[in-house]
Amino acid sequence: MLDLNRKEMLKMASNITPPGQRLRGALDSGDADEILGKVNDLGIIRRVVGYLTDVKWHLVIGAVGIILRTASNLITPLLVAMATNRIVDKNIDGLTIAVFLYLGVLVLQWVAQYLETLHLSYTAQGILFKMRTTMFSHLHDMSLSFFDHNKIGKLMSRVQNDVDQLQMLVSQDIIMVGVNSITLIGILVIMLTMNWQLALLSLSTLPVLVIIVIIWQKHARKAFILARKAIAMVNDNLQESISGVRVTQNLSREKENVKQFDAVNKANLDANKKSALLQGLINPLTQILTDGSYVIVLIFGGFQVLDGTMPVGFLLAFLLYIQRIGQPIQQLATMYTEIQRAMASGARIFELIDVQPEIEDVPGAKTIVEAKGEVEFKNVCFGYDVGSEIIHSMNLKIKAGEMVAIAGRTGAGKSSIASLINRFYEVTSGEILLDGNNISLITQDSLRRQIGFVPQDPFLFSGTIEENIKDGKLDAGHDEVINAAKIAGAHDIISRMEKGYETMVGERGGSLSPGQRQLVCLARAILADPAILILDEATANIDTNTERIIQQSLYKIAKGRTCIIIAHRLSTITNVDRIIVLDHGNIVETGNHRELMAKKGLYYNMFETLSRTGEDEE
Repeated sequence: MLDLNRKEMLKMASNITPPGQRLRGALDSGDADEILGKVNDLGIIRRVVGYLTDVKWHLVIGAVGIILRTASNLITPLLVAMATNRIVDKNIDGLTIAVFLYLGVLVLQWVAQYLETLHLSYTAQGILFKMRTTMFSHLHDMSLSFFDHNKIGKLMSRVQNDVDQLQMLVSQDIIMVGVNSITLIGILVIMLTMNWQLALLSLSTLPVLVIIVIIWQKHARKAFILARKAIAMVNDNLQESISGVRVTQNLSREKENVKQFDAVNKANLDANKKSALLQGLINPLTQILTDGSYVIVLIFGGFQVLDGTMPVGFLLAFLLYIQRIGQPIQQLATMYTEIQRAMASGARIFELIDVQPEIEDVPGAKTIVEAKGEVEFKNVCFGYDVGSEIIHSMNLKIKAGEMVAIAGRTGAGKSSIASLINRFYEVTSGEILLDGNNISLITQDSLRRQIGFVPQDPFLFSGTIEENIKDGKLDAGHDEVINAAKIAGAHDIISRMEKGYETMVGERGGSLSPGQRQLVCLARAILADPAILILDEATANIDTNTERIIQQSLYKIAKGRTCIIIAHRLSTITNVDRIIVLDHGNIVETGNHRELMAKKGLYYNMFETLSRTGEDEE
């Protein structure tokens, strides 16, 4: 750890760029399939090479396999020509040699294809593993402000689709471009060596083929991009409809959803029909020109065979080479677009990786092992975006072991206070202290280990109830889990379930009720045994029975720790030590319930309004 004094560390912390001034929402928001990168972008290629470290020998072996297979493909027509000539000459020994050579080349081709398939698959999976792990880890290091400004769907697309596209570039596209180029050049050289006059005649259709492929490629690229955009729209519509199925059924708008899906699905159908039309055109056109070359070879080569100037085997070899020459040209045209798309994927991937977390530990940051729990705000200002301040010059001190509630109307800044204490966001100015230490100078990991946080919308991971509670302390034993659940008031409810603590909670805890999820989250926070417990409107979306359980457990939970309750239902905070009342980011009142009611200010008005209507503050 660097030996820095408090003054130097505070200077470093003050230089942290305030929210809104860093790159946190500037990731490319365009449609991923509309953007095509540069084929010769060496910067992307150099960075991708770094992911080949663990699989470089697989790549080498796979490349060797491709080279051997390519060489064998180039040799086989010559061996066929050799065998044919030996048959015509009735040379049995020569035919035998040609056949054995042909079989040997076939064996080599089989082995080479095995090496190519196996090791390029290892290469691709190795790249996928390393790159996705890097991106997954990087995303977990990002500050919450980053996710506020970037859609989850776009981020998932980069981790999944873009990585897939880029690994194809490394493990297949670049190699296949080389292979097709070598194949094309090899065929031309062999044909010119065998009979340059016939080669030039037979290749007279090649420029036409190249022009057709180039024109086709331009139209096909647009059609394929349109098709990819269309299926993306279908997927987006499908995801939105399934995610909002409860609202859809509640509003009885099933027919409207079907109508919208039909529209995007029809667009997808039309786009794919156009792609299929273009795909269907290129093969017959290529075949027509190839057949034209066949005719030229048969006419002019046939006459040369008849007058004895060319062996019949060479004529057969020419026909085989003509058959093979169109494929690499067509593949090269198709791969050009694929490489452009892969380069764009690479640019998007590295753009994401290059985004630095807005909140980072300063060099020499202090590690807190055991906090007392005193929290102090000193002239704190904060806004989620530049020019939009939510909290204004706030000064607030919460003593260790104190139970404090924060109340106020929606938008007053209640949840922002909870986020700032956790250092999910950086203050714009001022400082927040934990036991007298600026939290900007404390490591994020050790800071958050001192804080138990129960959000308004409880989130559970797929797994059992016990596994979710143990997320608060991964090495906890079963007895510790039960004890935490008892303190939270969740044990009796869990015990009544058929599988008890082994009950699977489902995705996001969907198999449990909101109240049950909240109690599990509360038990998870208690198991961590934090110095500070923050309940961010933890009773906002639960039933009255669960609310009663949490209220009964609250004093057991708060024993020996600082407890901060972001209040949604004011009836739940009448017995706390102190209530902080916010209005538009300012502290306007402070005191216990009785004192605030006697003042007949904002808190009194809020409480009386809710008491009369029986509704919760929204």
